This record gives sequence, structure tokens and C-alpha cells, in this order.
Amino acid sequence: MLTIECPWCGPRAESEFSCGGEADIARPLDTDKLTDREWGEYLFMRKNPRGVHREQWLHTQGCRRWFMATRDTVSYQIHGYETFKTGNTSADAQEGNKQ
Repeated sequence: MLTIECPWCGPRAESEFSCGGEADIARPLDTDKLTDREWGEYLFMRKNPRGVHREQWLHTQGCRRWFMATRDTVSYQIHGYETFKTGNTSADAQEGNKQ
């Protein structure tokens, strides 16, 4: 079983998470001007590399937060985790109130 370390909850079983796929995919700015082929490529075509790449993960059965993991698709070894950079959200404000 793969153990994934949620940045907020700590190490948990893979079954608690949902993989959101490849990270760092930029949404096209003007989607109305895309052809059906271009839109389909954005939605469905991914690199699916062999080796190390970044993925998005959601802790579905825990804190329900998204984060990124750098994982080797051959060995399944996870090399690191990152949280998404966000603006001042209500969760950020609550964290600030605790300090």
C-alpha cells in the first residue's frame, strides 16, 4: 500500500486520497476561441511520463484539501509535497486568528 503524507494531516493510506492528475496544467485564457480539437486536447491529453513528475492529490477522506506531490511513476516513491499558493481565504484568516 502506498502511504501519502498529507501536508495537514500527516501520513495516511492511499485509499484516503483521490489523484487529480498531472499538476501545472494551465487553463487556456480564452476558451471561446478554441477549436473542439484544442479544447479536447486541453481536457484529455496528458503527458503520462515514465519517471518523476508532479501530481495533484485531494485528501477526500480527511481534510479535503488539495496539494501537489512529486512522485516517481516507476517506483511509486514520493519525493516531496507542496501546497497550493492561495490568496487570503477564510481558512487563512482562521489560521491567522490562532496565532
